[in-house]
Amino acid sequence: MQGNRPSRSEAPIGVFDSGVGGLTVVREIMRQIPDERIVYFGDTARVPYGSKSKDTIIRYSRQIIRFLRQQDVKAIVVACNTASAQALDEIEKEIEIPIIGVVKPGAKVAAEVTRNGKIGVIGTEGTVGSRIYSRYIKELNPSAEVLGKACPLFVPLVEEGLLHDPVTDEIAMRYLSSLIDSGIDTLVLGCTHYPLIRSTVGKVMGDGVTLVNPAYETARELREMLVRENLQNTVKPELGSNQYQFFVSDAADKFIRFANSIIKYGILSAKIINIEEY
Repeated sequence: MQGNRPSRSEAPIGVFDSGVGGLTVVREIMRQIPDERIVYFGDTARVPYGSKSKDTIIRYSRQIIRFLRQQDVKAIVVACNTASAQALDEIEKEIEIPIIGVVKPGAKVAAEVTRNGKIGVIGTEGTVGSRIYSRYIKELNPSAEVLGKACPLFVPLVEEGLLHDPVTDEIAMRYLSSLIDSGIDTLVLGCTHYPLIRSTVGKVMGDGVTLVNPAYETARELREMLVRENLQNTVKPELGSNQYQFFVSDAADKFIRFANSIIKYGILSAKIINIEEY
C-alpha cells in the first residue's frame, strides 16, 4: 500500500448502462456483495442504445470506460445488454482490468434450466438482432432452440414508471403471444429494464415458463470473479463514506427519482458529466 492510497480490493466497481436499466444490476450487487463500493454511470443523454449501430455503441462504451478508469475502478460491469452484445468483445481486448457483461451469465443459466430445449429471449432490437444470446446458449446446449423477440416499448414504459399498468399488460400480451404459442419453457429477460416488469411478464407467460433475470446472475458471477481474482473488499465501508456514487450524462433529477423508486437506499445525488469529453 502506497501512502494513503487504498488497496486494489478497496477500489470501487464500475457499472454502466445506457440509462437507468442498469440499476437493476446495481441493486443485485448491493444485495449480494454489500461491502463493495460502486461507481455507476447512466448515459441518459444518449439513451436508448438498442436502435443504434454497433460502431456507435462501441464508441460510447469506450468513452464511458475511460471515465470509469479515471475513478480508479478495479473491475467493470457492462450492465447493458445492447452494449454487452455489441461492444464487450472489442473492449475486453483493450483493458487490463476484469470486465463482465450481462449476456453470458443469463445465457448460462438459461441453457442449464431449460427442460424442453426451447428458450425465448426478449430484449431491444440491438440485442435480439445480434443473436448473441442464441450463440452463447448454443455453445452450452447445442440442441437448444432459441427464439428472439424485440420488445422496444418496454423500456419507455418502465422509464415512465408504468410498471403495473393496463397499458403495459396489453403491450406484453401483444409482444409475448408468439413466444407462448412456440412452447418455450424458459424466457431470458434480455434487457436490464425488464426485471422491473417481471411480474407482468410472468403473469402473461404463465407458471410453466421459467424467467431468467441476467441482473441477478451477473451479480453472482461478479462475486465469484472478485473472489477468484482476490479483489473482494474485506473492509466494511463506514456509514456515509460515499460507498455508492452515481453519474449521468443528462436529466439527473429524473434519474434520482427513478433510482429511489427501485433502490431502497436513499440516493441523494447524481452528478452530470459531459461524457463526450472522454
